[in-house]
Amino acid sequence: MSSEMDCSELLEQLNELDEHQRIEAKACSSRELGESILETVCAYANEPDFDGGYLLLGVTRKRDTSKKFYEIVGVQDPDKLQSDLASQCASVFNRPVRPVCKVETINGKIVIGVFIPEAQPGDKPIYFKKNGLPRGAFRRISSTDQRCTEEDLQIFFNERDYRSFDSTILDESDLNDIDSEALADYRRSRREVNPDAEELRCDDSDLLESLGCASIHDSKLKLNISGLVLFGKTSSLRRSLPMTRVDYIRVPGRDWIADPEHPFETIEMRSPLMRLISRSRAAILDDLPVAFSLPKGQFQRQEIPLIPERVLREALVNALMHRNYRISGPVQVIRYSNRIEIRNPGHSLKPLEKLGEPGSKTRNPIIAAVLHDTMYAETKGSGIKVMRELMKSANLTPPAFDSDREKDEFAVTFLFHHLLDESDVRWLAQFKDANITDDEAKLLVFSREKGTINNAEGRDLTGLDTLTVSSILRRLRDLGLIQPHNRGSATFYTPTERLMNSKGMALFKNSIQTELPTIEESKPTIKPAIKEPIPTINPPLKSLECEFPEIPASLWKNIYELGKHTQPEGIKSVIFDLCGIRPFTAEELAKILNRNKGWVRTSYLRPMIREGRIEYVNPDHPRQQGQAYRAVKKG
Repeated sequence: MSSEMDCSELLEQLNELDEHQRIEAKACSSRELGESILETVCAYANEPDFDGGYLLLGVTRKRDTSKKFYEIVGVQDPDKLQSDLASQCASVFNRPVRPVCKVETINGKIVIGVFIPEAQPGDKPIYFKKNGLPRGAFRRISSTDQRCTEEDLQIFFNERDYRSFDSTILDESDLNDIDSEALADYRRSRREVNPDAEELRCDDSDLLESLGCASIHDSKLKLNISGLVLFGKTSSLRRSLPMTRVDYIRVPGRDWIADPEHPFETIEMRSPLMRLISRSRAAILDDLPVAFSLPKGQFQRQEIPLIPERVLREALVNALMHRNYRISGPVQVIRYSNRIEIRNPGHSLKPLEKLGEPGSKTRNPIIAAVLHDTMYAETKGSGIKVMRELMKSANLTPPAFDSDREKDEFAVTFLFHHLLDESDVRWLAQFKDANITDDEAKLLVFSREKGTINNAEGRDLTGLDTLTVSSILRRLRDLGLIQPHNRGSATFYTPTERLMNSKGMALFKNSIQTELPTIEESKPTIKPAIKEPIPTINPPLKSLECEFPEIPASLWKNIYELGKHTQPEGIKSVIFDLCGIRPFTAEELAKILNRNKGWVRTSYLRPMIREGRIEYVNPDHPRQQGQAYRAVKKG
């Protein structure tokens, strides 16, 4: 968010999102600045990795929010307000804060936009001089200004000294707390990456020092938190960091503790970090639904985990590398009947909309460096992108990421679900009168599966921006299909009774219901998710050659070879070739491909239009009856 954003843009975002973490509206009905304005200034200046925030003066929240949340009331004396704000920001805090003001007239009323830059780490915490610490300092949590705690102040002081928490020395530790096998594991992994690495020639003490995992204090070698996390004995971890573990939790059904008599089964894992990653991954894979494949030329089928192994590995490494080790809580891997959620203490240091972009912000740089040296992690911000691409290539629902600054928690959700498969299309058909779009359909299916959805998850599912997803969620709310909870940036939505108690939902539940074995039982035999719907019964394909004589024999050969489980790209290639001969309608293509018309339109035609491979013959009326599609010839 840039300091160049004007007042009309700020107001538009407020009306789109209700309340906003980085935009605060104040009426300023009098000529005096209120205490709450300065508290917001203090919070924006302090909040780490926030890049500052905005005040919108002369705007207030409406009582009737059916159309818009905020209205303009204007300010009476903009020159005086700007002068007072600049003067007080320079004098009431322990260090001067320099606001950037911009005055605009909107609908005949004067509005002031104020950008508050984030203070430099060496200047934090910013606090009211008259109140001192900690009561005089504020942070921006969700869309509220909250007084700092002692732990908050420690974060600021660590920032000032540029020392990460994983470098904190553990006074009672020594070399006896090191698991020699864990160090040997590191040496083997490092040697595979770089046999000539200089640190491999060190003894154990020098190796720990060279990695930044230990240092000499009072003439003795003492471990820091990263050293114990990476290489500590299980008994030492239990003593010094008792909640640094991974809990694999098996929940029956789709809801957290839906059955109070048999709430869940849990496996608690505590080990040095690299071994913990391997143990956690193995526990998940042993319990994961599998699909089956028979590679060409082989006689024995192969079991393929429904969630790609690389995806699970990236998610576990991300959770353990970026978790907040200040917080006394485990990483949780929660296995529901239809999804896996991986939750770790510590919100994302990168904004959710920037996840997957190059560059990584590491909370624990020493741990990250060791994982990078052994190829467990890239530390380039590529892990999220890899997860998204692998889930897409497996034709699975994209992973949904959620970061909650207030709870200080990060979570990723993986559905065991091929998004918009035939059962979804049948289920969505009951809402055809509402003209549900593809993106709205994705959000409805996800909320049905998980039981909740928020703006960030909507962005992951659709690839759209915050404002567009917010508009989609509001429309689904207005249709009575989802209902909002809480306000501000933490707003989330749950399915309504209309959505969940519909006739289509009952059919859906009956079609997918499976029983889950206990953890002690052998690996579950679960039918693979359907990648393609069962084709409709059409006339024999051979008779279609007479009906469509323009299709050459070589292309008919490719069509005959299409199976029920052909990968989407194979079918798209055939559709592209067909539409290169002449424009075809969805009905014609469904008939030729021996597939359901709705499925063809939803799963192939619309994605190919977005990819620029085909186009509407009549683009001005995409929903017209008899609409046809033609190939886009490159060059």
